[in-house]
Amino acid sequence: MHTPGGDHEHHTTSSAADDDLLEVLVIGAGQAGLAIAWHLRQARARFPVLEAAAELGHTWRTRWDSLTLFSPSQYDGLPGLAFPAAPDTYPTKDQVADYLTDYATAFDLPILLNSAVTGLTHDDGRFTARTPQGAVHARQVVVATGAFQAPVLPEVARGFDPSVTQLHGARYRNPHRITPGRVLVVGAGNSGLQIARELADTHEVHLAVGSSPARVPQRMLGKDLFWWLTGTGAMRAPADSRLGRRLKARGDLVIGATHRELRRAGVDFHPAWSTRREPSPATPTRPLRRWTPWCGPPACARTTPGFTSPPCTPTTGPTTQAGSPRCPACISSACRGSAPGDPPCWDSSSTTPPGWPTPS
Repeated sequence: MHTPGGDHEHHTTSSAADDDLLEVLVIGAGQAGLAIAWHLRQARARFPVLEAAAELGHTWRTRWDSLTLFSPSQYDGLPGLAFPAAPDTYPTKDQVADYLTDYATAFDLPILLNSAVTGLTHDDGRFTARTPQGAVHARQVVVATGAFQAPVLPEVARGFDPSVTQLHGARYRNPHRITPGRVLVVGAGNSGLQIARELADTHEVHLAVGSSPARVPQRMLGKDLFWWLTGTGAMRAPADSRLGRRLKARGDLVIGATHRELRRAGVDFHPAWSTRREPSPATPTRPLRRWTPWCGPPACARTTPGFTSPPCTPTTGPTTQAGSPRCPACISSACRGSAPGDPPCWDSSSTTPPGWPTPS
């Protein structure tokens, strides 16, 4: 493995001559970047791999402590090197990070650490990548940085009361670092469900569900999910094939965790309802059967005695999906009126209103 200042440093200087161009530049030294680097090494290509972090596997090492892979170890190896773990075991995040480091060393891959790419341009048949160490020029570029590099916070988060501690999943580590008390987990994908389940052992957990991705069990008929995906050819289906298009259309899958299991663990689900969307004349009116106790921002405001929320907009007449209550700033579950016959809104509350109805 090579780091900045090593024998590949001359690649970071500008050159106008085509003979000095790199054949390929790989940006990102995660699983995809390292796998590409292995194939380029086999082809004897001239290339470096630029990695922004100070160490390989940094993204894995900074995830939450209990994170493990969904795929058994026999499916986790990169080209040329099997994953060093017993079959049908699920590697931890730190085992994955160690494996990536060992992989780059085993094949002497030209990794340049601390080399974040701040810009990429294409002109006159060549690419130019800007890094803190200088410019890198190449005929071809492979961008292997991954799809989720920057944590995204929804705009509604700006409206939360200052007393509400907010933490993105990328910064979550373990339940012991979370202040005791009620916790709202927003998002019911793989990460959200796993974090909610872990927190349920030590906290009162509420889960806001905005959508319901397709869920599949980890094991079926005694075999792991990836055994079935490999055997049926789904793992190697081209993206433009009929099967590939169908899998892509389904979106991300939630693997293993089920809503039933989380409910048994004490997690309280709250299907999300957008309070910002105004009814449209074309929107069909039908009975509202599901609602969330958080009617709108701030979604997790204080419910301490004497706290008064901003005015709520009451709803009159029958409650339908097209004519549901507009409560732009109700406090926690103190905002009612989302079900027929309920009072419109509470401006203040010392406790959660009793007899909160069960969504049907």
